[in-house]
Amino acid sequence: MLRVLVLEDDEDLRTILCELLSLSGVGECVSAGSLEELRHKQAEALGCGLALLDINLGAEVPSGLDAYRWLKDNGFSGRTVFLTGHARSHPLVREALELTHVQVLSKPIESKILLALVESGLHGTGTG
Repeated sequence: MLRVLVLEDDEDLRTILCELLSLSGVGECVSAGSLEELRHKQAEALGCGLALLDINLGAEVPSGLDAYRWLKDNGFSGRTVFLTGHARSHPLVREALELTHVQVLSKPIESKILLALVESGLHGTGTG
């Protein structure tokens, strides 16, 4: 079963995403609101096949890009998808767009796109 990491600072959105993921066949949703919380869930997070990372986790705190680097430095081999509510011109979004083997999607994410991500993760397709 597919395990999905959801890193999102908005608790309501994080809860909704995990509920939607559970309804779509995901075995487990590992949720975190910050890089610090993610580090406390290291074993669960690193075992996920898909990571949905909010790019901007708030002012003066590590970003989703910092979380991405932490995941990669610790052996994460799953697929990474960044979520953002910012324009493509935002510095963090531009940085994410320069990365290879990741996707950058705008929030709010459409349920059909979320389901397609899960479907590809369940069948082992897509890049990691």
